[in-house]
Amino acid sequence: VQLQASGGGLVQAGGSLRLSCAASGRTFSSYVMGWFRQAPGKEREFVARITWSGVGIRYADSVKGRFTISRDSVKNTVYLQMNSLKPEDTAVYYCAADPGTGWGRYWGQGTLVTVSS
Repeated sequence: VQLQASGGGLVQAGGSLRLSCAASGRTFSSYVMGWFRQAPGKEREFVARITWSGVGIRYADSVKGRFTISRDSVKNTVYLQMNSLKPEDTAVYYCAADPGTGWGRYWGQGTLVTVSS
């Protein structure tokens, strides 16, 4: 299983970015896909998750109403649309896949999001 995250960059507060996570290597229909982030000096934290069927969507309280997770099952890609970005959203964002045994095994390489005030 390979996960390739992209789409990070520098944006001003209030702006938007869309992250992509391209998955390859096997069939993901039974997996839960998620986004996590790690800010400097902080632990990695959950951001959002979705199943490949498009249900079971969950968000961290800190991003509810601003971020939207979605997936394209044909392209095997998961997206994170981030709107109304805040400086506290600055972090390295990682995508991950949970085959039903937890988030520990499949991670992408991370993409840096920097929000300037």
